Amino acid sequence: MNPGKITYSAALSSGIHRELVRHLERSDGQEDLCFALWYPSDGATRKTALLYRAILPQPGERRVHGNASFLPGYFERAVAEAAAENAGLAFLHSHLGPGWQGMSDDDVRAEKTHAAAGKGATGLPLVGLTLGTDGAWSARFWEKTAPHTYERRWCTNVRVVGEELRVTYADHLVPPPQPKEELRRTVSSWGERAQNNLARLHVGIIGAGSVGSIVAEALARTGIARLTLIDFDTVEFVNLDRLLHATRRHARLYWAKVRSLGRGLRNSATADGFSVHELEASIAEEEGFRAALDCDVLFCCVDRPWGRSVLNFIAYAHLIPVVDGGIQVEAKPKRGLWSADWKAHIASPERRCLECLGQYNSGLVSAEREGYFDDPKYIAGLPENHPIRRNENVFAFSLSSASFEILQMLMMVIAPRGFANAGEQMYHFVPGIFDDPGFHTCDDGCPYPSLIAKGDRTGLMLTARHGLAEKTRSSRVEARRSLAWRDRLWELLDGHDLV
Repeated sequence: MNPGKITYSAALSSGIHRELVRHLERSDGQEDLCFALWYPSDGATRKTALLYRAILPQPGERRVHGNASFLPGYFERAVAEAAAENAGLAFLHSHLGPGWQGMSDDDVRAEKTHAAAGKGATGLPLVGLTLGTDGAWSARFWEKTAPHTYERRWCTNVRVVGEELRVTYADHLVPPPQPKEELRRTVSSWGERAQNNLARLHVGIIGAGSVGSIVAEALARTGIARLTLIDFDTVEFVNLDRLLHATRRHARLYWAKVRSLGRGLRNSATADGFSVHELEASIAEEEGFRAALDCDVLFCCVDRPWGRSVLNFIAYAHLIPVVDGGIQVEAKPKRGLWSADWKAHIASPERRCLECLGQYNSGLVSAEREGYFDDPKYIAGLPENHPIRRNENVFAFSLSSASFEILQMLMMVIAPRGFANAGEQMYHFVPGIFDDPGFHTCDDGCPYPSLIAKGDRTGLMLTARHGLAEKTRSSRVEARRSLAWRDRLWELLDGHDLV
């Protein structure tokens, strides 16, 4: 798949999925149909239709006769509801077979002939979806390419998001990976089908620091073929005790963290056609935000509230699960290590959001957006034990935290023995105990469940100019310019890490 080419996908929450399956799967063995409404989620290179409401047929609005057909009044009602809600229209029907479904000539005619009316009334393409007998969806957009001309654009995948992440892929666009000797023992652990699902996920890692670099390494070695790294920071000598793949040379030459990590991942990845996109940006900047929307799963490896709030928003509004964690270490003068705790959980529909989990404070989001976190006077005025001032950590703690997050993601995707939700996990290094896992939904009054599948239609703007990111990138450019001759020399010696 060409990374620069626009791709398409569809996603729906598990709640909407269950409602649609109940209607479309008939006990009499006949096919059925219905309409639904969708909102757009536009990433940097991917357009996604987020289905958020079903419009089921009323008596007399469709005929079931082995196949199924709808009457004009049903289509007109669905179009009117889509236009009233500033949404797109989706047409759904069932097929009597498993897996990703193709289209018959009748299917094509039914969708293509209504594409113009759908586009004209809503301003968005008609989206068609087909349900297989195993609960798998296939999907396509009908894009206007010329006057009175509509062409089908197949989605690369359809995602059902809830406690479990269920993904159906278009094999002709994203073929399953070929078996490799390097992955023989991995595949033997959970089977070829699970590996095919994992390998084709597009995973984003937000934050290429101590935890993010280990998460990325684990994913690359597990056979994930496509990663996106989003981080604006620079490799420094103080990072080298915890930053995987970073070297003294990278620190001397002011490499971006995503650059040093991306280079290392290319050497250790096990998937054929492995690709890693290195983006020197913040998730709170528009470029970073849109790149994240191209992904199927996101790992939150940032520790500041603004980034976490953006990712929390994406998990619900854009239906992209966010695997999150955190480390808190406390050392006391003259007593050494006093406590070290780390946690892992996933934010998605049917799970608790990051704000309700206490992973960030919404008041501190405003403070960070206004630049106070980059003001030494503001930081100096915070209590010594304030999370913004704490920075103790060691590689072993990052390693364990990253492992927790990877296991959360694997359980969500593989669902061994039907278990997809490990719950909210917390480990206390002192005295070496786990809390009982939590299985909660959001607190009363939390706004995030009301944003599920609203995508670009929420009316909220969480991104903005990010002063620290801009300053860091500018400083890196200036520093590297002064070392340009040495940098060129090291590039010529690529692969010889002489430190």
